[in-house]
Amino acid sequence: MMKKLLGKVALVTGGTRNVGKGIAIGLAEAGATVYVTGRTIKDKDVQKANDAGGKVYAVVCDHLNDADVKDVFKMIIDKEGHLDILVNNAWGGYLRLRNRSQYRGFKWKEFFWKQPLELYDEMHDVGVRSNYVASVFASNIMTLQKSGLIVNISFYASKKYYGNVAYGVAKAAVDKMTFDMAEELKSFRVSCVSLYPGYIDDYKKVPNNKKESSIFVGRSIAAIAGDSNILEHTGKVLVTAELGKKYGFKDIDGTFPIPYDAF
Repeated sequence: MMKKLLGKVALVTGGTRNVGKGIAIGLAEAGATVYVTGRTIKDKDVQKANDAGGKVYAVVCDHLNDADVKDVFKMIIDKEGHLDILVNNAWGGYLRLRNRSQYRGFKWKEFFWKQPLELYDEMHDVGVRSNYVASVFASNIMTLQKSGLIVNISFYASKKYYGNVAYGVAKAAVDKMTFDMAEELKSFRVSCVSLYPGYIDDYKKVPNNKKESSIFVGRSIAAIAGDSNILEHTGKVLVTAELGKKYGFKDIDGTFPIPYDAF
C-alpha cells in the first residue's frame, strides 16, 4: 500500500478498542505517525497498528478531563512540532451496553422518558463535548500551520431515527459542530468533516459488502487526508463506503462495502 501519509502526524481519540483501534491501523498503513488516546490504553492495544507500518503511540487520557487533553496536544507538539490530523472518536454512549451486569435492565430502544437521565450526559460529555475540546486544542495548532484535517466520527442517527433519542441528538450535535467549525476554519485552510461508518464487523470471515471493518474506516480517513483537494469537502458529511468507491480502496475482505443506509 502506498504510504501517502509519510511525515504526517495524527491523533485518534478513544482508540483502545473497536473503531478507534481500526482507525489507527488504517492511518498507520498509510505511513502516518499516530497517537492514540484511551483511559486505560496500553502499548499492546496499538501493537497491530505499529505492525501496519507507521509509528503508533498509546497515550493515557481521560477525555472528561480538559487538563489531560491539553497535555496530550502539548506532548505531540513538543515531540513532533506539528499535527496534521485529528480524529474525534472518543464516545461514552455505549457505557451501559458494555456493562450490562452493572446496568441491569437497560434497554437501548426504550422510550426516552423511561431512560435514565444520565444516559444523555454519557453521550454528550464524551462524544460531543470531548470532540469540541479536542478540536479547540487542535485548531490552535492547525490554524497557525494553515493546514490540517479534523474528522468527527458520527452516524446516520443524526438524520433519521435509530431507536434512541439521546443518541440521535448527540450525533446531530456532532454534525452541526462539524458544519459550524468548518465555516470558521476554512479561511485557515483547515478542513473539518463528519464521517459515517457502516455496520462494523472486525471478524469478516467471508466477503460481505454489507459490513465493513474498523480498518476500512481508517482507510477512509487516510484517503481524505491524502487528498490535496479535501478543503472542497469541508463541512460535509462523508460516508466511508462512498469514499471507498471514490478513492478505490477496499476492505480487509477485498470488497467495496455498501453504504449502511442503502439496505
